[in-house]
Amino acid sequence: MNAIFAAAKEVCDFMKARRWRFCIIGGLAVQRWGEPRTTLDADLTLLTGLGDEEGFATELLAEFRPRIPDALSFSLVRRVLLLYASNGKSIDVSFGALPFEEEMVRRAVQQNFAPGVVLPCCTAEDLFVMKAFASRPKDWLDAESIVVRQERLNSRYIIEHLRALCELKETPEILERAEQALLRKK
Repeated sequence: MNAIFAAAKEVCDFMKARRWRFCIIGGLAVQRWGEPRTTLDADLTLLTGLGDEEGFATELLAEFRPRIPDALSFSLVRRVLLLYASNGKSIDVSFGALPFEEEMVRRAVQQNFAPGVVLPCCTAEDLFVMKAFASRPKDWLDAESIVVRQERLNSRYIIEHLRALCELKETPEILERAEQALLRKK
């Protein structure tokens, strides 16, 4: 089994055993919805809400080795916990609390990544929103590959959720670029 899939399964099994709400995002989700590419880590969003992050982080750190010194403090400030799976592969656990993140986890679909590795994965629309919102060059490449690869995307859903996030960040240019990318499909 691919080492990244094994690492993702390990952390997902840990979260599932605790009945936590989470889903796969990032490079593994891009392999499902966009142009497959290599990824060096497994990214997840874990719904922690606001104020409960430390409890989740402490449980994760009791099971998984941190990738940086003082990972707990870092995670509480940056809202991402950087871990290693038992096989040494990197795991990024983002702490989710926004209504969009709650919706994304609720909408997650079970995806068969490899034999015996079925994990909850964000939808193509939610991945597009996250990639556009991150707005780094590689994220735009991923977002555009989702548009190319997916026959049907709910553009209205994407724009509605991206608009709300861009208003928080005061970045209307992200919304404009996303609208242009979605128009290319039509």
